[in-house]
Amino acid sequence: MSDANVSRTISSSLFVCYEKSIKVEMATTFEIFCTVVAVTLALYYYLTSTFNFWKKRGVAGPRPYPLVGNIARTMIGKMFLGDYLKELYDTPEYKNEPLIGIFTRKNPILIVKDPEMIKDVLIKDFSKISDRGITVLEKEEPLSQHLFSLEPKRWRPLRVKLSPIFTSGKLKEMFNLILECGNHFENYIEKLVAKEEPIECRELTAKFTTDVIGSCAFGLEMNSISDEDSEFRKMGRSIFEVNLQNVLRNRIRNAVPKACKFIDYILRRDKVTKFFQELVVNTINYRKEHGIVRNDFINLLMKLKDDPEKLNGIEFTDNLLAAQVFVFFLAGFETSSTTMSNALYELALNPAVQDKLRQEIHEEYKTHGETLKYENIKEMTYLDQVFRETLRKYPPAALLMRKTTSDYTFESNNVSIPKGTKIWIPVYAIQRDPEIFPSPDAFKPERFSHEIEKTRHPMTYIPFGGGPRNCIGARFAAYQSKIGLIKILRKFKVETCEKTPIPYINHPNAFILLPLNGMHLKLKRIVENKI
Repeated sequence: MSDANVSRTISSSLFVCYEKSIKVEMATTFEIFCTVVAVTLALYYYLTSTFNFWKKRGVAGPRPYPLVGNIARTMIGKMFLGDYLKELYDTPEYKNEPLIGIFTRKNPILIVKDPEMIKDVLIKDFSKISDRGITVLEKEEPLSQHLFSLEPKRWRPLRVKLSPIFTSGKLKEMFNLILECGNHFENYIEKLVAKEEPIECRELTAKFTTDVIGSCAFGLEMNSISDEDSEFRKMGRSIFEVNLQNVLRNRIRNAVPKACKFIDYILRRDKVTKFFQELVVNTINYRKEHGIVRNDFINLLMKLKDDPEKLNGIEFTDNLLAAQVFVFFLAGFETSSTTMSNALYELALNPAVQDKLRQEIHEEYKTHGETLKYENIKEMTYLDQVFRETLRKYPPAALLMRKTTSDYTFESNNVSIPKGTKIWIPVYAIQRDPEIFPSPDAFKPERFSHEIEKTRHPMTYIPFGGGPRNCIGARFAAYQSKIGLIKILRKFKVETCEKTPIPYINHPNAFILLPLNGMHLKLKRIVENKI
């Protein structure tokens, strides 16, 4: 064979090999392409497989999107969840809809707007909707198994046994302890006012409520007012602080509940957990060793632990006990302190309301002397109206959460939802509905006069929740908040300053309703107790 023929043969072979290589490469590329398309379609189907859930049930709602559902802006910290629900609530398209269906990622959530339906959810059909749907992790996060989050099986007997500590009779016994904390609070404010500087009122009121909880619930002097480095105040601040760790924990807990066990190992609250576990154990041991008996929260928990039959066989472990102390501490100081600071904010913006309230306070002291009594607070009608109007505009919990424990059908429109469906009641949106509360952005305590209140449906004002799972400490919260406000307003005038948040912007990443940049106000000493 000549060299030319050999060359042609080799070239031909190379061409054939190249052609085969191209075909193989094209086939491989096509296979990869098909695989990518298949995986993408499968993922898309998985992420959107539930998106016809509300349509099939005839419930109106906005169009959801893969990965985020309807809450993209709240997930990335651009909008407070309460603000999003209000925006949805106010949308003309859903104005006359009693129910709205949305999705968090791919999970269906039912928003209930209609007051009668809310009554069904919270009260009438409570036995079928008694869960809050909050993930409880006993091993990874021992303090999560508290009264607010527990499933119905453990919540029900525990609630029954803890309720006696929050009766009006028990509160009356604690009243002087709250008043004593109020006196320390007043002295502390005197020192702050002397500096003539703006005061961060959320921090100020949190010191007061922390000391009240310590004294009334645990028989301890927490020294949050006098001690800037109080360990109790540090713990409370760390739990509610809007930082990366807390935001991540809440986002992941809400987005991927199944990942909670893993994520809580990474973002652990070991210091907080250890603090409350040791607080409970040491306090109980000290009381037993010294024969100390007090009519407080710790004493009631000690009795339950010593007599497990009272909890229908539920094991009352040290961790379960510490969790109840933890949630009582948190709920007791944070929601009340936030409400107090919000009240001061509105009083600073509305000096006529502030003057009227101060006049009522002075009249009460003039009639009953320097030492207030439990009954005196009940007689202060305008103070109660100011307190309630504050909670209307700024409910600490912007929504109430429930989860069905069985299949459920709304009688009024025959909408049926399966067991395990989550329900949200948009408290913040309802309490700012102009058809229920005219001029909702205005601060008008008179809305809560007896005559006007009778004209509204009771389920349109639910800052403490409603039904069997309402806030167990609502009465306690009201009294400590009112005493704190009395101690401030009797001797000090509240004014805005250059750092006051005007307008009030809700913090998009906060767990409860909080102002974005704190609550700075100015307090001035009133020389004479006159208006």
